[in-house]
Amino acid sequence: MKKTTWTIDPLHSEILFKIRHLVISTVTGSFQKFEGHAVSEADGFNNAKVYLTIDVKSIDTNQAQRDVHLQNGDFFSADLYPLITFESTSFVNTGGNNFVMVGDLTLRGVTKPVELNVEYGGSQRSLQGVIKHGFEVTGVINRMDFGMTWNVLTDTGNLGLGENIKLVANIQVSEQVAA
Repeated sequence: MKKTTWTIDPLHSEILFKIRHLVISTVTGSFQKFEGHAVSEADGFNNAKVYLTIDVKSIDTNQAQRDVHLQNGDFFSADLYPLITFESTSFVNTGGNNFVMVGDLTLRGVTKPVELNVEYGGSQRSLQGVIKHGFEVTGVINRMDFGMTWNVLTDTGNLGLGENIKLVANIQVSEQVAA
């Protein structure tokens, strides 16, 4: 069976996260440096293997002081754990353009299984003649599961930061052409 490797196009992809702040609002951030690929069999993506690596120091919440705090030991410990990695263990079509992807997420030296929803956006040939596919990946992880336990209490006794982190990745892949 023919296997095809699809490489993430970082110019047309993004990895975002959202977390509740002071119970009343949401802070959004992104990672600016990441790479990955998927290996599929036949023509579809059912049972594809997905690999992703994220550079923790590329975190961007649009506020430099917060980014530095997120990189320190209270959160990501970026000097000790500079990479976040993900490797899928299953990628199953649940009907139409919807998939469920399960895999091992390693964050801050802790590896846990996570389940993510994937919506296939379709395919298109680029102006250069390269086939591209688009996906939106969403899910929720609990930061406490990965040792990110830092928090503060508000004056009303609520947690300053939520425990759940919403993930949204808009990913475009292109067929990796042999050199």
